Formats: sequence, structure tokens, C-alpha cells
Amino acid sequence: MLDTDWSDSWRGAFRIELRAEAIGLAWHGWPVLPGTFPAQANAEGSWTGPVPVHEDWADRLGAHPNEVAGWWTGQPYSLLVATGTVLDAVEVPDELGKRAARLLRATGHPAPIVATPDGRWLFLTTVADRIPEELATDGEVRWHGQGSWIPLPPTPFQHGVVHWRVKPDVWSWRLPSADAVHSVLARALDQRGSDRTALVGAGQFAAA
Repeated sequence: MLDTDWSDSWRGAFRIELRAEAIGLAWHGWPVLPGTFPAQANAEGSWTGPVPVHEDWADRLGAHPNEVAGWWTGQPYSLLVATGTVLDAVEVPDELGKRAARLLRATGHPAPIVATPDGRWLFLTTVADRIPEELATDGEVRWHGQGSWIPLPPTPFQHGVVHWRVKPDVWSWRLPSADAVHSVLARALDQRGSDRTALVGAGQFAAA
């Protein structure tokens, strides 16, 4: 596991792959950033996920791919992409993510989707200035817009590696409309609520 064997061989393998992915994303115009990695846990040994390694990360957005390549020359930094300029992301629990992914496939226009080892799915979209109220007020949904970032594959976590559920090249690197994806996520959220209500009703009926 990554949390028990972050050896030099692990670091070397991840650095090469992460560097290649970062350069490719930068050539597509995505604002990539280097992030912390599990071996950089604090003194208590905890690591809650990657954050930008540079305090001035917001000033580095849009760096040339050659500069991006240099960031990964010596360290296996996590691969982050800043949100709010080129793309946004909506982060949801995996159960809701799977439901929304099925609905998106039915439309024939899949969105790029990232999954993390801790059971979270991230739906990438065009930039938006808000999300629907039902998503904004749901405690399990998080919107990544201006001033935020998300991890991209193959960023390592302590218990696995971030991976694509739907790669961006599936739709020729076009990002789906934020409104369209938000609408699908809201439908998935509504379906989840209906299913839970039905289960509660069934339980009450059985108890009677």
C-alpha cells in the first residue's frame, strides 16, 4: 500500500508518469499545479489530500508546458488542476456519482469524470458562477470553482491512486456545459432522495 511503502522506486515511477500527464494537460491548456504527496505527511503522520506546493500557485496558472515539466523534475508531486478559469468540478460521493454517470451516458454526451480512492467522484465542466441550490445545500456535494483545485490521475493517495472514470479524450477534450451537468447531478440527487424515501416506507410497512 502507498501509506506503508513510499519507497524511492515508488517515487521514481510516479514522478515520471505524473510529469508526463502534467505536460500533456498543460499542452491542452489546463492550469496544472504540483501538489503535495503522501510521503510529505506532517509530524503526526497524517495526510488529508494534496494541496499546492507553491504559496503563489494562483500566479503560476497558465504556465508554459516547459515550465510545468521543470516542476516535476525532482519530486513526485501530485497532479492538481486549478478550477475557476478553464474548468470547474463538482465533487460528489461515489453512489451519487455512479447514478449521475448513468444519466449522462443516456444523453450521449459524457463528462470527464475523476474518482479518488476515498470514494469521491469529480465531474468536470465549463466554468460557472454558481450551482443549483439543491446541490449547494447538500452536505455531500462540493463545488470547485474560483480559488480551488482538484487532483487528477495518477495522483497517489495513502490508500490508492486517483483515476479517470471517463477520460477527457472520450469527448475530444471538450468540456460539457456546466448547466447540463448540474442538471443531471440534480436529477441524480432527486432520484437518490426518492429511493431513500421508498426504502423508509418499505421498512415502516414491514414493521407494521
